[in-house]
Amino acid sequence: MLEIKSARVVVTCPGRNFVTLKIETADGPTGLGDATLNGRELAVASYLSDHVIPCLIGRDAHRIEDIWQYLYRGAYWRRGPVTMSAIAAVDMALWDIKGKAAGLPLYQLLGGASRERVMVYGHANGTTIGDTIDRALEYRDQGYKAIRLQCGVPGLPATYGVSKDKYFYEPADADLPTETVWSTEKYLRVVPELFAAAREKLGWDVHLLHDVHHRLTPIEAARLGKDLEPYRPFWLEDAVPADNQESFRLIRQHTTTPLAVGEVFNSIWDAKTLIQEQLIDYIRATVVHAGGITHLRRIAAFADMHNVRTGCHGATDLSPVTMAAALHFDLSVPNFGIQEYMRHTDETDAVFPHAYRFADGAMHPGEAPGLGVELDEERAARHPYKRAYLPVNRLEDGTMHDW
Repeated sequence: MLEIKSARVVVTCPGRNFVTLKIETADGPTGLGDATLNGRELAVASYLSDHVIPCLIGRDAHRIEDIWQYLYRGAYWRRGPVTMSAIAAVDMALWDIKGKAAGLPLYQLLGGASRERVMVYGHANGTTIGDTIDRALEYRDQGYKAIRLQCGVPGLPATYGVSKDKYFYEPADADLPTETVWSTEKYLRVVPELFAAAREKLGWDVHLLHDVHHRLTPIEAARLGKDLEPYRPFWLEDAVPADNQESFRLIRQHTTTPLAVGEVFNSIWDAKTLIQEQLIDYIRATVVHAGGITHLRRIAAFADMHNVRTGCHGATDLSPVTMAAALHFDLSVPNFGIQEYMRHTDETDAVFPHAYRFADGAMHPGEAPGLGVELDEERAARHPYKRAYLPVNRLEDGTMHDW
């Protein structure tokens, strides 16, 4: 038995907020888990401190599956992003402990490597099509084999995915939610032009991706997918809100553009119809919001039965702890597709020193035992929590719309 002696939550803001769970064992290693929920960080911190940690003390850290079931089935109020992010933090920390106890990197405990490296995509964005293409060329020169394209929409003052800094994008930007303006009609005109320009400048040896961010109706998404078909996108991401999984049936009827969704999913049930009926091509659920490595492996196994591949969310609202966990997961699963990679700032990397590395458009989690990430608590303490909200979205006539 490897007894859990203590656990605590560390909230830090080295440029943006992160919630980290640290579990300590009586006579063994410690483990780290990420519990960051963008814009609702303190809700998960409280859930862990007030409701989960007291239930962990004295339990055997090796019994990962049993503890996962205890926290999920044992809670009458299940699922939801707060609960599942808290469970994910515990799960990651326990896998980290098990890897350190075994003296092995986590991917070895998940069955070993299924590939040599993990293909990732970077984010090229700009206020104009030309700006975006310039950024994409820079990513290609850095060795990226896959690039997400986002550009400003003429006539709109701001657009999702377009940042002030060409490399570091953080949408949670204000003490109270920023209100942005949206026009579907203007957006649908510019995206095909963006992809046409990208293929002309980048050629056909680079994968191109695009994120709609849940803003279209099914028939609008179908039209966009059809318009993009000549440019062979790697995927069209989050084309519609996935609350109604059946929406994707209509999109499938009209376009062969590959579809990806799932970064806001927190359970296999959120993706059941989408996967079972092969309405999507990539499932984007992530370690921290979908209940940890234990649950994400179930989602991946179910997806593999239906020819759906993984494409985990990997924006900077996930700490290096989740990035490492995702890479170990990616390296091990047979149906891996691609991994999103938004680099963290230098101050974030200093708080979370890590073993994973990037080279030639791909990443590897490294060979350090466990997750291969540490937490510099002294540095973390220098960056106190700072409230930050994600924006909200309105149509040009003032109607609330999905952000």
